[in-house]
Amino acid sequence: MEYKVIDMAGYPRLKQFDYFCSLAYPYIGFTVNMDVTDFVHNVKKEGLPFFLSLCYCVAQAANGVPEFRQRIKDGGIIQYDWCQTSHTEALNDGSYCYCTLESNMSFREYLPKALEAQKQARAERSLEDGEDGDSLLFVSSIPFISYSSLIQPVPCPADSNPRISWGRYFHQNGRLFLPVTVLCHHALVDAIHISRFYATLDMALTSLFR
Repeated sequence: MEYKVIDMAGYPRLKQFDYFCSLAYPYIGFTVNMDVTDFVHNVKKEGLPFFLSLCYCVAQAANGVPEFRQRIKDGGIIQYDWCQTSHTEALNDGSYCYCTLESNMSFREYLPKALEAQKQARAERSLEDGEDGDSLLFVSSIPFISYSSLIQPVPCPADSNPRISWGRYFHQNGRLFLPVTVLCHHALVDAIHISRFYATLDMALTSLFR
């Protein structure tokens, strides 16, 4: 995947970068209940797969925030042009595999390619991240429950891939809400960047069917 190297001499968050890189747990995360009423209605109306439709919107939103495309590499920062998603694909035996999806295209182009990639991933049953794992956005879904918080496992030493998860949508005051969790490396991402992701995701959910 193509990327550029960030000039650390002109990087405005250098002190924050150094500080958070020194921590044992350098992550920042939030869970936000997103209003998905219209999105769910349109997905059902069009007969579309809920997960893949949402995953596409998540990918557009995450790539729309430059900090979500940044990774720590060799003590500095690189920024990818575009990041693919890698999600956990459930298997019939109760285990799972990884499935990588390219989303830098229209939804009409994306959907058949994503369906084929899922089929291939289930056949291969791989738990590998591919040639460039740093470029990925890690995605997972917990459709069995709705939740208010989520604790995610992370590697040691820490990686800098954003993790985006969601649970089961629920009814509240006549609307449907979906808990969406984001976990990012704080050396690269602040709360303001995560808030931009949620705002961009809200727009993506709305614009998908326009």
